[in-house]
Amino acid sequence: MTVFNNERLLFTPASPEANAIPLVFAYPNTYSVGITSLGYQIVWETLAMRPDVRIRRLFTDIAEPLPREIEILGFSVSWELDYINILNCLKSLNVPIHSAERTLNHPLIFGGGSVLSANPEPFAPFFDVILLGDGENLLHDFIDGYQEIRGASKDEQLRHLAQIPGIYVPSLYEVTYDSPQGEIQSIEPVDNTIPATIQKQTYRGDKLSASTVVTENAIWENIYMVEVVRSCPEMCRFCLASYSTLPFRTASLEKSLIPAIERGLQVTRRIGLLGASVTQHPEFEALLDYFSQPKYDDVRLSIASVRTNTVTEKLAKVLVQRNTRSITIAVESGSEKVRQIVNKKLTNEEIIQAAINAKSGGLKAMKLYGMVGIPGEEQTDIEQTVQMMQAIKKAAPGLRLTLGCSTFVPKAQTPFQWFGVNPDAKKRLKFLQKHLKSQGIDFRPESYNWSAIQALISRGDRRLAPVLELIGDYGDSLGSYKRAFKQLRGQLPPLDFYVHEDWSTDRVLPWHHLQGALPQSTLLNHRDRAIAHFNPS
Repeated sequence: MTVFNNERLLFTPASPEANAIPLVFAYPNTYSVGITSLGYQIVWETLAMRPDVRIRRLFTDIAEPLPREIEILGFSVSWELDYINILNCLKSLNVPIHSAERTLNHPLIFGGGSVLSANPEPFAPFFDVILLGDGENLLHDFIDGYQEIRGASKDEQLRHLAQIPGIYVPSLYEVTYDSPQGEIQSIEPVDNTIPATIQKQTYRGDKLSASTVVTENAIWENIYMVEVVRSCPEMCRFCLASYSTLPFRTASLEKSLIPAIERGLQVTRRIGLLGASVTQHPEFEALLDYFSQPKYDDVRLSIASVRTNTVTEKLAKVLVQRNTRSITIAVESGSEKVRQIVNKKLTNEEIIQAAINAKSGGLKAMKLYGMVGIPGEEQTDIEQTVQMMQAIKKAAPGLRLTLGCSTFVPKAQTPFQWFGVNPDAKKRLKFLQKHLKSQGIDFRPESYNWSAIQALISRGDRRLAPVLELIGDYGDSLGSYKRAFKQLRGQLPPLDFYVHEDWSTDRVLPWHHLQGALPQSTLLNHRDRAIAHFNPS
């Protein structure tokens, strides 16, 4: 029996027509990881509900029976470092990894997801088509457009698809550089029949996503996920999840959330409420009251990261009643200055009160998310984070505290895209480790080296593609990246150019031709507001 036999579907796939497109939709990681991705589930359902598509799923460890001739092969990409699995998958299916080497005898390769929507350029040579933005409408536009040109030459197919809003065909855009190691000079379409810019697509309906499958083999066993909100109104200046998905949208309680939850409860008693800022849903109190009903006493309720100043005693009590013992909040820093830099509208008093409310409501643990290396941060700001954690522990004795901490990574299409990674972040993580451990506070740092690699890919241009190919042979480590840059010296800028260097605001960025939710002028304005807090008088 395969893991697919353990799935409980919440939709009925269409019966494929005789001439349906044989399409494989892949997630470049294991089944347990991929099937836990709500985005992957929704794309799979959307395509499976079309009778003109015959879809099969593919993961790194398992696959449904694949068609002999694959016409379209798609990837959902939500983590930068999964790209190696994409290249390995193409090789295993005997598909050339470069779009330029593929013919009509090979599948059309498309990709989507948060990573590709922000900056697809390091991966541009590997994809024929990239879908930018929300998939609700874009997927149907893509398949409809492909059906209109199915059977034509590859060039005709790509040129036709490039006319559809939100569909990016990298091969139809030429990038020129000042020199092989220099800045980008221009990014232009190959001719005037191709759009000069591609606008990321935004879904604006009041019904958001919910799980289409429940399985015990997911990372979160038997969980049914409901998207409560999309994007975040707080707009922390480093945050891709906020800036890339604007505007902030909420699902209708009566039309979307409650019907979706009721569907899920027919197959499982574990519900996960998803979103970057779930508790800022305008009807969140009513949603809490809904879950407080005695008929849901056996339901286990999980909530994604909660806005700190919305952690009330009532929220804590409902979570405890629904078999949750901890809560997660994002605070970024114990420094008021740093929080102003990133636009995190919080005070230490609110953070401490959240811990008091959590404990009063019966929760046993609280996890806080922090960050080091934020632009404008100094060593004294790190010391203030230690002081904040000490104050929380004193105010809520017995509440188990964990600080998860990452290194700032610049993300494309955010106000901090022009800043590089601060090398001092490495020793600042060690400082927190030393001083929090002695206080009995659990400290969980993310790898500084992996953050550097993430930044490389996040800010990279097409010249990185040969580096990514070499890593597949060398092994995935920071040392391998340094080795690849050394081997390719003279063909692209040095590693520090992408990772650590602060970029001038008048340079052409790798994603210059891709229009996100906000224009660059707005991002620059938000960046300048952050800089105003760097050295407060």
